[in-house]
Amino acid sequence: MTVLKGARERRVRTGGVELCVAELGDPDRPTVVLVHGYPDSKEVWSEVAAGLADSFHVVLYDVRGHGRSTAPQPLRGGFTLEKLTDDFLAVVDAVSPDRPVHLVGHDWGSVQSWEFVTVKRTEGRIASFTSMSGPSLDHFGHWIHARVKRPTPRRVGQLLGQGAKSWYVYLLHTPVLPELAWRGPLGKTWPRILERVERVPGDGYPTSSLPTDAAHGAWLYRDNIRPRLRRPRADAYAHAPVQLVTPLGDAFLSEKLYSDLEQWAPQLTRRTLPAKHWIPRSRPDQLTAWISEFVTAVEGGRSEVSAKGRHADRFGGQLVVVTGAGSGIGRATAFAFAEAGARVVAVDRDAESAARTAELSRLIGAPEAWAETVDVADEQAMEKLAEKVAAEYGVVDVLVNNAGIGLSGSFLDTTPEDWKKVLDVNLWGVIHGCRLFGKQMAERGQGGHIVNTASAAAYQPSKALPAYSTSKAAVLMLSECLRAELAGQGIGVTAICPGFVNTNITSTARFAGVDATEEKRRQKKSARLYGLRNYPPEKVADAILRAVVKNQAVVPVTPEARGAHLMSRFTPRALRAVARLEPPL
Repeated sequence: MTVLKGARERRVRTGGVELCVAELGDPDRPTVVLVHGYPDSKEVWSEVAAGLADSFHVVLYDVRGHGRSTAPQPLRGGFTLEKLTDDFLAVVDAVSPDRPVHLVGHDWGSVQSWEFVTVKRTEGRIASFTSMSGPSLDHFGHWIHARVKRPTPRRVGQLLGQGAKSWYVYLLHTPVLPELAWRGPLGKTWPRILERVERVPGDGYPTSSLPTDAAHGAWLYRDNIRPRLRRPRADAYAHAPVQLVTPLGDAFLSEKLYSDLEQWAPQLTRRTLPAKHWIPRSRPDQLTAWISEFVTAVEGGRSEVSAKGRHADRFGGQLVVVTGAGSGIGRATAFAFAEAGARVVAVDRDAESAARTAELSRLIGAPEAWAETVDVADEQAMEKLAEKVAAEYGVVDVLVNNAGIGLSGSFLDTTPEDWKKVLDVNLWGVIHGCRLFGKQMAERGQGGHIVNTASAAAYQPSKALPAYSTSKAAVLMLSECLRAELAGQGIGVTAICPGFVNTNITSTARFAGVDATEEKRRQKKSARLYGLRNYPPEKVADAILRAVVKNQAVVPVTPEARGAHLMSRFTPRALRAVARLEPPL
């Protein structure tokens, strides 16, 4: 059974085998060749291929002995990298005889593609290469030799760590047993293992040829691993731009394998993804975006994507929504994601401020940025925003619920109307964002991250901030509860807790129980005090990006926020005593 809907198939004969090749998209557009790994067939790429087909000529083929391609006879010696290179050249000569192709490989598809992009006979036939979850055996061999020749505690640890991750390689070298396992119980249970361990959706994958594919594919390891690791080539330099996509949760490959890759691939773009090994199935949307961006850049005469900012390897091409983005922490956060190459939706109730943030985000580095005018307290407006974003820009990868208002004054002076305004924005605005965009993330099934801006006031009681502190404490607990609920779906949730940050929230904060003149005076004085503290919102934005990268739960940002957080845990009585002090207003 195939899940490649609408694909055109052809047969390509090479080296005693017949390869099944599928094509999607317009043949006049740049050609992208997708090479699958072990124990897969070309159908592992079905979602990515469908996403790329609107813009490119997409080609997939079953590696010899897999899927609907025939197997070499005998199997031993029939899967060498040299013969796999012959197959690749036969395919590209058939589907793109006059133009070089953009190569994409996963797992063993990437391992063999490293061979394609580093041997002389393919020069001029490959325009770019995107690698994921599969190193060059030559680079791997040199990596091992370097650590054996010059052992240090760190290098020995790296060697032992990768050795443990490679347990399956040893098993695949045993005679007969792998074939018996795949044609027996392992072949039957493998789809359920992938769904449970890797969070890979079924949806027609793997195909019914899996037991035979896996049995044949064992010879990929037997024919190549030992001879190439013992005697790696010294000239294994990539002759095309390379994009490396590293899933951070890969159970089979260590990130350290690629630490010296610039030596072998001078034109290198790095990407990282919080996902496990089978990212063509678990994160097809993100891969589609990164492959499209990279291919477009190379076609435009550039050897790498444009994003140069910090965390560009992590957020490039991702879709980020920031509320309260018209100024302060929200604007700084939008800029930080833009600099990292993300696509940004700047949301604010002030249309002019939101538009300015979007405009500057594009100048800073966002490939695309849009402004949306919404009051986060308005449930229907937020529902329309979520629908529009999903329909026009895609499912959000990172949501930053940052919009908030300040209110100071004693509890007895705070009116029900005051309470409603604060809770509508500070709490219900966060609830609306989490509910609507979080649901879209969960339904997509490809993970994501939600950041909720709480405050040090969430755990630091104050006689002057009962309404504000209550709203932020609720945001903190909501974030903790949501983090527990969404963890199983690969969605992280972070509560950011700044302290005194120099933003305009102080000059717009309301003061309960005083007249307009006194409120104005207190606004000016609080703004002056925050200005003297002068902690910039850009540092909070940096903390937000780090929190997403590290999937942190609660992040106090400023020194006073960190200190209060420690006191709330270890000396709560002292923190309660501080709460009784009169604020300097």
